[in-house]
Amino acid sequence: MASYRFAAVIERDEEGYFAFCPELQGCYTQGKTYEEALRNIEDAVRLHIEDRLANGEEIPLAKSVSLTSVEIAV
Repeated sequence: MASYRFAAVIERDEEGYFAFCPELQGCYTQGKTYEEALRNIEDAVRLHIEDRLANGEEIPLAKSVSLTSVEIAV
């Protein structure tokens, strides 16, 4: 069994939490709590990888993801 590591971004919004994997296009989910969103993105990534493997597609290599914040005065 192969092991893969990907970045997961989890953001809070008005309805709970939104999660996505920047390296896997279209791989996103949500949850009412942070923990639920984390479990859901783990499942979404797993399903995404399984689907790629089943179709003989390449698994993208994890990229370095930098997260920072900027303050903008308007």
